[in-house]
Amino acid sequence: MLVAGVDEAGRGCVIGPLVVAGVMIKAENLSIFSELGVKDSKLLTAEKRELLYPVILQLVEKYHTIKVMPYQIDVAVESLRRLHKLNRLEAQTMAQIIEVLKPDEAYVDAADTVEHRFGNHIKECLKFKTRIISKHKADRIYPVVSAASIIAKVERDREIASLRLEYGDFGSGYLTDEKTMIFLKQLLEKNEEYPDFIRKSWKPAKRAKSERGGLQQKLA
Repeated sequence: MLVAGVDEAGRGCVIGPLVVAGVMIKAENLSIFSELGVKDSKLLTAEKRELLYPVILQLVEKYHTIKVMPYQIDVAVESLRRLHKLNRLEAQTMAQIIEVLKPDEAYVDAADTVEHRFGNHIKECLKFKTRIISKHKADRIYPVVSAASIIAKVERDREIASLRLEYGDFGSGYLTDEKTMIFLKQLLEKNEEYPDFIRKSWKPAKRAKSERGGLQQKLA
């Protein structure tokens, strides 16, 4: 039997893509992940994730990643349809990955507050039948999801590293980071609009833009 795990990295960040990854392995080999020390990527150092990344890719039967770009996230966040926002976009993306892997069963980290609803949204997008196990904190419960979380995190970290090389230190990119807010304001000092790697629908981004617009009006 083939078992898949699917997880994401970068959901709450205002900068860069959301990366969703899936890995698939034979059920009889699942224990190898635990033996290797595979766990939720957030519990591992960046160095440990980088070490595990190629090992995981060698062990699995198949893997697939999708980068959900900021403009796609913005469209979802600003959708006026109930239950068709970021959670639904993430479910659709996970379904795309599961379609590529075609496992007998797939374990996913539920983004929705209602676990089974998130799983149902994935099933709605699938063209083949498979068992979906949708759980909160699946990346801590199931090593196969932990493995997927490592792949997603490493690939997203590489994207962020490339952006830092070009734009400098912008902090963590998360909502509570003052350095990130300063960076957003600095971007707006150079241009009226944010560049493509910024999630324009995020509240901090909107707030920085609103404050910039208010300042310009006062100076006019």
